[in-house]
Amino acid sequence: MRGQRRRTNGLRREEVAGLCHMSSDYYGRLERGTGPHPSEQMIASIAQGLHLTLGERDHLFHLAGHTPPLRGTASEFVGPGLLRILDRLTDTPAEIITEVGDTLRQTPLGLALFGDASQRTGPVRSIGYRWFTDPKAREPYPPEEREQLSRVYASGLRQLIALRGPSSRAAKLAALLQDNADFRSVWDTQEVGVQPPEIKRFLHPTVGRLDLNCQTLLDPDQSHRLLVYTAVPGSDSHEKLQLLSVIGSQIINS
Repeated sequence: MRGQRRRTNGLRREEVAGLCHMSSDYYGRLERGTGPHPSEQMIASIAQGLHLTLGERDHLFHLAGHTPPLRGTASEFVGPGLLRILDRLTDTPAEIITEVGDTLRQTPLGLALFGDASQRTGPVRSIGYRWFTDPKAREPYPPEEREQLSRVYASGLRQLIALRGPSSRAAKLAALLQDNADFRSVWDTQEVGVQPPEIKRFLHPTVGRLDLNCQTLLDPDQSHRLLVYTAVPGSDSHEKLQLLSVIGSQIINS
């Protein structure tokens, strides 16, 4: 945030409050030590908003008298490196996801392309779970590719269960899906290593079909992935992405 010329370096109080999803008044009371004792959720929001490292986040939790959250694949704390990259992708669809497909962060154009993932809770946060339980999850994808994507999600869960164990989030999602006929039909084939199509094809309700490449950046500590979607410059899909950036995310919920 550049704004007007400043006399000192750093963010203004209201800018920090905005990054941490709190009011300026509440943040000011925290600074002065006159506010309520911050909850674990608020400490996590501050740590994420300030792009703290895991070590800095844990120290902040200890200072506030809380036990730091678990690290590793079960953590939803996004590392500052991925966040800094995501913050610079203002004109590109991108999202940060967990290994089971929970969307943690989206760019504005990513929100316009995929919809707002911030309101989802529970198992439906996982695209793999929604794929088999919510017909609307399949609508943005061409019908001729849906069978392969079903195989991709089922085989991905199988590999994660072997890697993370029977108490993992992947195992719990697979258990919840056992009564789903569509899931069982591909799960029982016991496939692993099924790859998604090289070109990601989407059927957007406003701009139509988009053919996009997907580049992935992995955070090995958290097993989070930054997915960046790009179109060939000058292509029809590239022009549609530019149009989508102008239309904005409001079209998703209109």
